[in-house]
Amino acid sequence: MKRKFFRAASLALTIAAVLVYNIGGAYASEPLKLSAKSAVLIEASSGRVLYQKNAFEKLPMASTTKIMTAIVAIENCRLDDTVIVGRNASGVGGSSIWLSEGERLPLSDMLYGLMLASGNDAAVAIAEHVAGSVDKFTEMMNEKARQIGAYDTCFSNPNGLPAANHYTTAYDLALISAYAMKNDVFRQIVGTQYKTIPWQGHEWDRVLKNKNKILWQYEGGNGIKTGFTDDAGRCLSAAAIRDNMQLVSVVLCAPDMFRDCMSLMDYGFAEFKNRILVKSGEYMGEVAVRHGTKDGFGVYSEKDMLYPLTEEEYGKISRRVYVESVVKAPVNKGQEVGFVDVWLGDKRICSAPLSAPEEIGDNSYGYNVLKILYGILN
Repeated sequence: MKRKFFRAASLALTIAAVLVYNIGGAYASEPLKLSAKSAVLIEASSGRVLYQKNAFEKLPMASTTKIMTAIVAIENCRLDDTVIVGRNASGVGGSSIWLSEGERLPLSDMLYGLMLASGNDAAVAIAEHVAGSVDKFTEMMNEKARQIGAYDTCFSNPNGLPAANHYTTAYDLALISAYAMKNDVFRQIVGTQYKTIPWQGHEWDRVLKNKNKILWQYEGGNGIKTGFTDDAGRCLSAAAIRDNMQLVSVVLCAPDMFRDCMSLMDYGFAEFKNRILVKSGEYMGEVAVRHGTKDGFGVYSEKDMLYPLTEEEYGKISRRVYVESVVKAPVNKGQEVGFVDVWLGDKRICSAPLSAPEEIGDNSYGYNVLKILYGILN
């Protein structure tokens, strides 16, 4: 098989793994009793949907919008940047950290005000700092949503206040949340219960308390954001990690949002485990090298391949390994020489490329003649 084929096949399989909701999940035999109009539970590393209720319905999302605001700011600015509060930010209504025009705060403190206290003013100040205007910042938010794969999402502002063409789906918001939770800075911020930040012009500092009760009330709770407007109702993206499995649950228009998310995650942790389907360093096959300084090399997996499965599903797992039988020198370290597929019954659920573990030089007759001539001429 040709290396070009492996590259194309690997890309196709990666796309198939990302679009895992098409594979289908092992949902509860009876629907969970949720107050939410729309809900989803996913495992963050694989993106697998473990449970869903109207997960692809477009709905307003209130302050869970700020998940995207935060990750766009973190990826595009330095945390020690000084954010200067403008008139637009100081005048924003709704939840606030009481910013004053001209006040200066490090971006890191603004982000805590954004995510713990849900400051609408902080959202606008951050947007104007990052992009120069709210409009340009929302363009960045929408572009990031497309990059993540949240195609049924549209942002019109950075704070989630009611606006035309401002919506998402539970599934899209879960994708955005899972993406953000992979960032160390973001994860630290949303996992913080209390934070003290300066308050310019006052004798005391601002003391911020995280509005997300998951951090206090749920074992392993480590994020991420609440939201509420009359238009959107109560919204929550919640996260918890246990036994090396990071779950993200999202509920939109949910009168009992915390109970809903806890019920979703209870189900996920009870029914699924993150199984090791391929172990790091596991032998996958042998590749011969033609005209090389070595005759061949062994192929080994580079990292653990994990996937959330029920006990019943785990018994239906199979693997298929594809490795080129021979390659021509020279061989570059990391050169793709095959891939491993993992199947659940007749459905491929994930795939990973296999690569050469070392560099192997060319030892062909023609190469050695050229090397001798080069040495004589130089």
